[in-house]
Amino acid sequence: MNLKSSLLVVKDMDAAKAFYAEVFGLSVEQDFGANVTLTGGLSLQTEASWKEFLSADEISFGGCDAEIYFEEDNYDAFLKRLSALSNICYVHPPLEHRWGQRVCRIYDLDKHIIEIAEPLSAVIRRFAGEGMSDTEIAERMDIPLDMITAELQ
Repeated sequence: MNLKSSLLVVKDMDAAKAFYAEVFGLSVEQDFGANVTLTGGLSLQTEASWKEFLSADEISFGGCDAEIYFEEDNYDAFLKRLSALSNICYVHPPLEHRWGQRVCRIYDLDKHIIEIAEPLSAVIRRFAGEGMSDTEIAERMDIPLDMITAELQ
């Protein structure tokens, strides 16, 4: 079995496509009207068609039980671009986790949570650039030393 896609139900397909294009640079790979597949494997489904599929009267939006996860190598540039957008609603502002990875979480237009983080490889390189030794980085990030040395080779 192969995982093929994650699917989000959206209220307004055109607005959702525009949001994912503007914020994350995703583009449409396949457009079937009520179902759209974006680059990266994300699928969008209209609320009306989803209700029909499930024989449901109502769809609940805004739960805090899942997220879509993106990584961005040029994290500072992404945050600068994100801050210039007027339609961004933050779950929380950018922060740094205890292991040093910078992250922010935002809502999309239908209140799905999206996490954007710098890759661990970027954190390793950032710490090395700040003068930390391989051992110090491994201890700070709580990851194996061989992962650090492999990244910095």
